[in-house]
Amino acid sequence: MGENRVHPGQAEQLVIALRKAAQTLLERRGIRDLQQTLSDIVAAAVETIPGATAGGISVSEDGIVDTRNPTSRGISELDRLQGELHEGPSITAMDSPAEDGVVIAHDLGGVDRERWPRFAPAAVTAGFRSMLSAQLATVGPMRASLNLYAAEPHVFDLEARLTAGLYGVQAAMLLHGSEQAVHLARAVDSRDIIGQAKGVLMERFAVDETEAFEMLVESSQGTNLKLVDVARWLVGEVARRRTRRAGTDGQRAEIAPGDLRPER
Repeated sequence: MGENRVHPGQAEQLVIALRKAAQTLLERRGIRDLQQTLSDIVAAAVETIPGATAGGISVSEDGIVDTRNPTSRGISELDRLQGELHEGPSITAMDSPAEDGVVIAHDLGGVDRERWPRFAPAAVTAGFRSMLSAQLATVGPMRASLNLYAAEPHVFDLEARLTAGLYGVQAAMLLHGSEQAVHLARAVDSRDIIGQAKGVLMERFAVDETEAFEMLVESSQGTNLKLVDVARWLVGEVARRRTRRAGTDGQRAEIAPGDLRPER
Protein backbone atom coordinates (compact mmCIF):
# COMPACT_ATOMS: atom_id res chain seq x y z
CA MET A 1 0.00 0.00 0.00
CA GLY A 2 3.03 2.29 0.26
CA GLU A 3 2.81 3.43 -3.34
CA ASN A 4 -0.68 4.81 -2.64
CA ARG A 5 0.40 7.24 0.06
CA VAL A 6 -0.06 10.97 -0.53
CA HIS A 7 3.30 12.45 -1.51
CA PRO A 8 4.26 16.10 -0.74
CA GLY A 9 3.33 17.23 -4.25
CA GLN A 10 0.00 15.42 -4.05
CA ALA A 11 -0.70 16.89 -0.63
CA GLU A 12 -0.23 20.38 -2.10
CA GLN A 13 -2.60 19.51 -4.94
CA LEU A 14 -5.10 18.27 -2.38
CA VAL A 15 -5.04 21.52 -0.43
CA ILE A 16 -5.46 23.52 -3.66
CA ALA A 17 -8.36 21.32 -4.78
CA LEU A 18 -10.12 21.61 -1.42
CA ARG A 19 -9.66 25.40 -1.35
CA LYS A 20 -10.99 25.68 -4.89
CA ALA A 21 -14.01 23.53 -4.06
CA ALA A 22 -14.72 25.61 -0.95
CA GLN A 23 -14.50 28.86 -2.93
CA THR A 24 -16.82 27.49 -5.60
CA LEU A 25 -19.27 26.44 -2.90
CA LEU A 26 -19.38 30.00 -1.55
CA GLU A 27 -19.79 31.58 -4.98
CA ARG A 28 -22.65 29.47 -6.27
CA ARG A 29 -26.22 30.16 -5.28
CA GLY A 30 -28.74 28.34 -7.50
CA ILE A 31 -29.87 24.73 -7.09
CA ARG A 32 -28.39 23.81 -10.47
CA ASP A 33 -25.10 25.38 -9.42
CA LEU A 34 -25.18 23.44 -6.16
CA GLN A 35 -25.66 20.17 -8.01
CA GLN A 36 -22.80 21.04 -10.36
CA THR A 37 -20.57 21.75 -7.39
CA LEU A 38 -21.47 18.34 -5.93
CA SER A 39 -20.39 16.78 -9.21
CA ASP A 40 -17.16 18.79 -9.05
CA ILE A 41 -16.47 17.52 -5.52
CA VAL A 42 -16.99 13.90 -6.57
CA ALA A 43 -14.74 14.39 -9.60
CA ALA A 44 -12.07 16.10 -7.47
CA ALA A 45 -12.14 13.27 -4.93
CA VAL A 46 -11.67 10.69 -7.68
CA GLU A 47 -8.84 12.70 -9.22
CA THR A 48 -7.07 13.49 -5.95
CA ILE A 49 -7.24 10.19 -4.07
CA PRO A 50 -4.64 7.78 -5.49
CA GLY A 51 -6.15 4.63 -6.96
CA ALA A 52 -9.74 5.89 -7.15
CA THR A 53 -11.17 5.48 -10.63
CA ALA A 54 -14.87 6.37 -10.17
CA GLY A 55 -17.30 7.78 -7.63
CA GLY A 56 -20.75 9.06 -6.79
CA ILE A 57 -23.12 9.99 -3.98
CA SER A 58 -25.85 7.72 -2.63
CA VAL A 59 -28.89 9.28 -0.96
CA SER A 60 -31.41 7.30 1.08
CA GLU A 61 -34.80 8.85 1.86
CA ASP A 62 -37.95 7.02 2.98
CA GLY A 63 -36.21 3.70 2.44
CA ILE A 64 -35.40 4.42 -1.22
CA VAL A 65 -31.75 4.76 -2.26
CA ASP A 66 -30.96 6.99 -5.22
CA THR A 67 -27.63 7.88 -6.80
CA ARG A 68 -26.50 11.40 -7.59
CA ASN A 69 -23.54 12.90 -9.41
CA PRO A 70 -22.03 9.56 -10.54
CA THR A 71 -18.94 9.71 -12.73
CA SER A 72 -20.34 6.92 -14.92
CA ARG A 73 -23.53 4.99 -15.55
CA GLY A 74 -21.95 1.86 -14.12
CA ILE A 75 -21.44 3.58 -10.77
CA SER A 76 -25.06 4.67 -10.77
CA GLU A 77 -26.15 1.05 -11.23
CA LEU A 78 -23.86 -0.21 -8.44
CA ASP A 79 -25.08 2.46 -6.03
CA ARG A 80 -28.69 1.58 -6.77
CA LEU A 81 -27.94 -2.13 -6.40
CA GLN A 82 -26.70 -1.54 -2.87
CA GLY A 83 -30.01 0.15 -2.11
CA GLU A 84 -32.00 -2.75 -3.57
CA LEU A 85 -29.98 -5.33 -1.64
CA HIS A 86 -29.65 -3.07 1.41
CA GLU A 87 -26.07 -4.26 1.46
CA GLY A 88 -22.67 -2.80 0.62
CA PRO A 89 -20.12 -0.24 1.86
CA SER A 90 -22.45 2.65 0.99
CA ILE A 91 -25.30 1.22 3.08
CA THR A 92 -22.94 0.43 5.95
CA ALA A 93 -21.57 3.98 5.84
CA MET A 94 -25.08 5.40 6.05
CA ASP A 95 -26.36 3.01 8.70
CA SER A 96 -23.44 2.09 10.97
CA PRO A 97 -20.09 3.61 9.99
CA ALA A 98 -16.94 3.84 12.06
CA GLU A 99 -16.47 6.87 14.30
CA ASP A 100 -14.94 8.89 11.46
CA GLY A 101 -17.86 7.97 9.18
CA VAL A 102 -15.71 6.02 6.70
CA VAL A 103 -16.11 2.40 5.56
CA ILE A 104 -13.43 0.71 3.42
CA ALA A 105 -13.70 -2.50 1.41
CA HIS A 106 -10.08 -3.51 0.80
CA ASP A 107 -10.84 -6.48 -1.44
CA LEU A 108 -14.39 -7.22 -2.61
CA GLY A 109 -13.03 -10.31 -4.34
CA GLY A 110 -11.45 -11.56 -1.12
CA VAL A 111 -12.21 -11.12 2.57
CA ASP A 112 -14.81 -8.38 2.06
CA ARG A 113 -16.88 -10.73 -0.07
CA GLU A 114 -18.01 -12.37 3.17
CA ARG A 115 -19.06 -9.02 4.61
CA TRP A 116 -21.27 -8.12 1.62
CA PRO A 117 -21.90 -11.50 -0.06
CA ARG A 118 -24.51 -10.35 -2.58
CA PHE A 119 -23.07 -6.96 -3.55
CA ALA A 120 -19.36 -7.87 -3.70
CA PRO A 121 -19.60 -10.25 -6.70
CA ALA A 122 -21.53 -7.62 -8.69
CA ALA A 123 -18.87 -4.98 -7.95
CA VAL A 124 -16.07 -7.33 -8.99
CA THR A 125 -17.91 -8.23 -12.19
CA ALA A 126 -18.24 -4.50 -12.93
CA GLY A 127 -14.46 -4.18 -12.58
CA PHE A 128 -14.03 -2.87 -9.03
CA ARG A 129 -12.13 -4.59 -6.23
CA SER A 130 -11.89 -1.77 -3.65
CA MET A 131 -14.41 0.72 -2.37
CA LEU A 132 -14.48 3.58 0.13
CA SER A 133 -17.70 5.14 1.44
CA ALA A 134 -17.84 8.23 3.66
CA GLN A 135 -21.03 9.05 5.51
CA LEU A 136 -22.36 12.53 4.79
CA ALA A 137 -23.68 14.13 7.98
CA THR A 138 -27.28 15.06 7.20
CA VAL A 139 -30.33 15.81 9.31
CA GLY A 140 -33.86 14.46 9.17
CA PRO A 141 -34.87 11.28 7.35
CA MET A 142 -32.29 11.72 4.57
CA ARG A 143 -28.97 9.89 4.79
CA ALA A 144 -26.15 9.93 2.27
CA SER A 145 -22.63 8.73 1.50
CA LEU A 146 -19.78 9.66 -0.82
CA ASN A 147 -18.62 6.51 -2.62
CA LEU A 148 -15.27 5.95 -4.32
CA TYR A 149 -14.42 2.89 -6.40
CA ALA A 150 -11.04 1.41 -7.42
CA ALA A 151 -10.16 -1.28 -9.92
CA GLU A 152 -7.38 -2.77 -7.79
CA PRO A 153 -7.58 -4.32 -4.29
CA HIS A 154 -5.99 -2.72 -1.21
CA VAL A 155 -5.99 0.75 -2.76
CA PHE A 156 -7.40 2.94 0.00
CA ASP A 157 -5.03 3.63 2.91
CA LEU A 158 -5.10 5.97 5.92
CA GLU A 159 -4.42 9.07 3.81
CA ALA A 160 -7.22 8.14 1.43
CA ARG A 161 -9.53 7.70 4.40
CA LEU A 162 -8.67 11.15 5.73
CA THR A 163 -8.95 12.82 2.33
CA ALA A 164 -12.30 11.21 1.57
CA GLY A 165 -13.56 12.34 4.97
CA LEU A 166 -12.63 15.95 4.14
CA TYR A 167 -14.40 15.79 0.79
CA GLY A 168 -17.33 14.19 2.57
CA VAL A 169 -17.63 17.17 4.92
CA GLN A 170 -17.81 19.53 1.94
CA ALA A 171 -20.29 17.35 0.10
CA ALA A 172 -22.46 17.06 3.22
CA MET A 173 -22.64 20.84 3.64
CA LEU A 174 -23.53 21.29 -0.01
CA LEU A 175 -26.09 18.48 -0.05
CA HIS A 176 -27.76 19.94 3.03
CA GLY A 177 -27.84 23.37 1.39
CA SER A 178 -29.31 21.92 -1.77
CA GLU A 179 -32.06 20.07 0.13
CA GLN A 180 -32.87 23.16 2.16
CA ALA A 181 -33.17 25.19 -1.05
CA VAL A 182 -35.58 22.64 -2.50
CA HIS A 183 -37.70 22.58 0.67
CA LEU A 184 -37.76 26.38 0.76
CA ALA A 185 -38.86 26.54 -2.86
CA ARG A 186 -41.65 24.05 -2.13
CA ALA A 187 -42.75 26.07 0.90
CA VAL A 188 -42.90 29.26 -1.17
CA ASP A 189 -44.87 27.47 -3.91
CA SER A 190 -47.32 26.09 -1.32
CA ARG A 191 -47.83 29.53 0.21
CA ASP A 192 -48.43 31.05 -3.21
CA ILE A 193 -50.97 28.43 -4.31
CA ILE A 194 -52.88 28.71 -1.02
CA GLY A 195 -52.93 32.48 -1.44
CA GLN A 196 -54.35 32.10 -4.95
CA ALA A 197 -57.01 29.67 -3.70
CA LYS A 198 -58.05 32.07 -0.94
CA GLY A 199 -58.32 34.83 -3.52
CA VAL A 200 -60.65 32.69 -5.63
CA LEU A 201 -62.92 31.98 -2.67
CA MET A 202 -62.92 35.60 -1.49
CA GLU A 203 -64.03 36.75 -4.93
CA ARG A 204 -66.65 34.05 -5.51
CA PHE A 205 -68.29 34.03 -2.09
CA ALA A 206 -67.62 37.59 -0.86
CA VAL A 207 -65.81 36.32 2.25
CA ASP A 208 -62.73 37.71 3.97
CA GLU A 209 -59.30 36.06 4.04
CA THR A 210 -59.89 34.24 7.33
CA GLU A 211 -63.21 32.80 6.16
CA ALA A 212 -61.66 31.72 2.86
CA PHE A 213 -58.90 29.92 4.72
CA GLU A 214 -61.46 28.20 6.96
CA MET A 215 -63.29 26.99 3.86
CA LEU A 216 -60.08 25.45 2.58
CA VAL A 217 -59.39 23.81 5.95
CA GLU A 218 -62.90 22.33 6.09
CA SER A 219 -62.55 21.01 2.54
CA SER A 220 -59.19 19.50 3.44
CA GLN A 221 -60.63 17.72 6.46
CA GLY A 222 -63.68 16.56 4.53
CA THR A 223 -61.63 15.00 1.75
CA ASN A 224 -58.62 13.79 3.76
CA LEU A 225 -56.38 15.74 1.41
CA LYS A 226 -53.57 18.09 2.34
CA LEU A 227 -54.50 21.75 2.43
CA VAL A 228 -52.08 22.59 -0.36
CA ASP A 229 -53.53 19.82 -2.54
CA VAL A 230 -57.05 21.22 -2.10
CA ALA A 231 -55.78 24.69 -2.98
CA ARG A 232 -53.92 23.37 -6.03
CA TRP A 233 -57.03 21.53 -7.22
CA LEU A 234 -59.22 24.61 -6.74
CA VAL A 235 -56.89 26.91 -8.69
CA GLY A 236 -56.57 24.31 -11.42
CA GLU A 237 -60.33 23.80 -11.60
CA VAL A 238 -60.88 27.51 -12.06
CA ALA A 239 -58.34 27.55 -14.89
CA ARG A 240 -59.97 24.55 -16.57
CA ARG A 241 -63.46 26.06 -16.35
CA ARG A 242 -62.27 29.33 -17.78
CA THR A 243 -60.71 27.47 -20.68
CA ARG A 244 -63.94 25.58 -21.35
CA ARG A 245 -66.04 28.74 -21.10
CA ALA A 246 -63.72 30.61 -23.43
CA GLY A 247 -64.33 27.92 -26.00
CA THR A 248 -68.14 28.33 -25.81
CA ASP A 249 -69.81 31.56 -24.77
CA GLY A 250 -66.98 33.48 -23.07
CA GLN A 251 -68.74 33.50 -19.67
CA ARG A 252 -66.60 33.40 -16.54
CA ALA A 253 -66.40 30.18 -14.55
CA GLU A 254 -68.41 30.05 -11.35
CA ILE A 255 -67.80 27.83 -8.36
CA ALA A 256 -70.51 26.82 -5.93
CA PRO A 257 -69.84 25.92 -2.30
CA GLY A 258 -70.57 22.27 -3.05
CA ASP A 259 -67.79 22.26 -5.63
CA LEU A 260 -65.11 22.44 -2.93
CA ARG A 261 -64.87 18.67 -2.82
CA PRO A 262 -62.05 17.43 -5.04
CA GLU A 263 -62.17 13.75 -5.87
CA ARG A 264 -59.88 11.59 -3.75
